[in-house]
Amino acid sequence: MKILMASSEAVPYAKTGGLADAVSALSLALAKLGHEVRIVIPRYYSVDRSKLRQLEGAMGVPMGGGEEWSAVYTTSLPGSPKKTPVQVYFIDHENFFGRDGIYGTPSEPDFLDNPRRFAFFSKAVFQLCRKIGWYPDILHAHDWPAALVPVYLKFGERREGFSQTASVLTVHNLGYQGIYSRDNYYFTGLGWNTFYNAGFEDWNMMNLLKAGLYSADKLNTVSPNYAEETKIQAHGFRLDGVLRYRSADYSGILNGIDSGIWNPAKDPHIPAPYSAKDLSGKAKAKEALRKEFGLPPGPESSAGAGSRASPPEVPVIGMVTRLVGQKGVGELFGPGYGSAFSICRDMNVQLVLLGSGEGWCEHEVMNLSSRLSNFKARIGYSEKLSHLIEAGSDFFLMPSQYEPCGLNQMYSLAYGTLPIVRNTGGLADTVEKFNQETGTGTGFVFDDLTPSAIYNTVGWAVWAYYNRRPQIEAMRLAGMKQNFSWENSAKKYMEIYEGLVKN
Repeated sequence: MKILMASSEAVPYAKTGGLADAVSALSLALAKLGHEVRIVIPRYYSVDRSKLRQLEGAMGVPMGGGEEWSAVYTTSLPGSPKKTPVQVYFIDHENFFGRDGIYGTPSEPDFLDNPRRFAFFSKAVFQLCRKIGWYPDILHAHDWPAALVPVYLKFGERREGFSQTASVLTVHNLGYQGIYSRDNYYFTGLGWNTFYNAGFEDWNMMNLLKAGLYSADKLNTVSPNYAEETKIQAHGFRLDGVLRYRSADYSGILNGIDSGIWNPAKDPHIPAPYSAKDLSGKAKAKEALRKEFGLPPGPESSAGAGSRASPPEVPVIGMVTRLVGQKGVGELFGPGYGSAFSICRDMNVQLVLLGSGEGWCEHEVMNLSSRLSNFKARIGYSEKLSHLIEAGSDFFLMPSQYEPCGLNQMYSLAYGTLPIVRNTGGLADTVEKFNQETGTGTGFVFDDLTPSAIYNTVGWAVWAYYNRRPQIEAMRLAGMKQNFSWENSAKKYMEIYEGLVKN
């Protein structure tokens, strides 16, 4: 089957979050199943053209306001199978994409011309196929920046080589929809009757994702539980009605993880390899993690008199996160009410954090790091350090407000690190709540997002660490035996594709 992925991001070329990882990993998994998969993304300023091959001749893209011209570059996706390599195409337009940032910059978080930029990109997807003489069976668009692809296919492009092409739209995060002034609609080149028929209208604005949800042949999101959550008002971001309307065509498929990169048995970023058969390397990672963050071997508990744990036995809780509201950082780090200070003050535990985001939270995190001997943080991101945190921690904390899929809890399970998560989205699909009567489960789960719920659940995990150690070790092994491979996810996507082609 011929499958074209249209996305604003794909690793290793452009990334702001999990979307980039998912697009490339799914493409590779489908290619390994024997399918012909190609990816198209914009050629951003950060993508080095000297490492790409330019296709001969410029490409014209008809838009509202006149034809735009672009160059096209290509290369093979690293890790591609030799028999069915994944070809990546880059749409090069200096005015639209020759700038710092994908969607914006720190000084301009959302470029004012984003609707025009991504309308051009979506239209260019069809022109690319005509240029190379390759027409896909499936056009698979990802999130709001590519949501116009199924709109164009339904309202004008399903002709000539695209007469048998079907569209799929994957929602990676419903909280981001591409809502802009309807004045930008002119640039799409579509008629005003389509504005209403395709569902663009959103309180006198235009909503790109909403139009895609109305127009795509099939819809999905990145976990079964999130698919159900988004159909209710509390989690639907005002699109729950649309998703209920399209419910027969809407499903949830859990993202996978790249076991070639996230595998403690062959991870180059950790001090020593380890596996479910021999966990000794995990203890070495824990020592290295403490040293990296300048943590004492085992902090004295400030909860009062009582027995002290031997230094190596003090549990370490890790976090690698964006410091934004979606991740529950208000309830954890909010000045005066967040639970992180109380956790570190009351419990014989160590907490390490790697992340960046909202200014107030970065400031508060560094403030706590300076005040507490058992809490240390780094602002920013480091691939090596994120691997060390996953390997060296005993627990991994994810108190998310909502989580479409989540990857870190799956990384944690693969590394024998027990997740402490809120019962939402993909977290609910991947973490089995600890049952202290039977000893079963793979992590610690809470329902309400409140400082006290986080505090109590962390306390429960720490209690189990000190008092139910055999159960903790059994849970580690159970987590490491879980299979979150992209192959499983790719097969479920194939079921969607095959259903569309048969029809």
